[in-house]
Amino acid sequence: MQHDLLNDALVSLRHADRQGKANATLHPTSRLIGEVLRIFREHKYIEEFTFVADGRGGRYDVKLARRINSCGVIKPRLAVRGRDLESYESRFLPAQDFGLLVLSTNQGVMDQQKARELKIGGKLVAYVY
Repeated sequence: MQHDLLNDALVSLRHADRQGKANATLHPTSRLIGEVLRIFREHKYIEEFTFVADGRGGRYDVKLARRINSCGVIKPRLAVRGRDLESYESRFLPAQDFGLLVLSTNQGVMDQQKARELKIGGKLVAYVY
């Protein structure tokens, strides 16, 4: 039984990338998974992804860029202020300016760089490097 769809999706991405596969299929889906994939694509951790509707609610077909060293969810979803992002970066990322944190804010899902520019906080959702 699956409890955390985002965690299952990121584990599938990480395993497919480590195995050298060019593509990964993620199902079941959620809107949050789509937003996290969009951020990964913007930062070139994946090349492209498409949503394919099928009888089971749909799936994401992801074309990998072979750049993911590690990715995962942050549990529990920690609430963080915009000015405190730097301490969480050092906690979850291996080096400064290496990797990114994904936040869910009242203005949508975004990475820590955009949240810092907008001076807003939110809930930490995932990381990738």
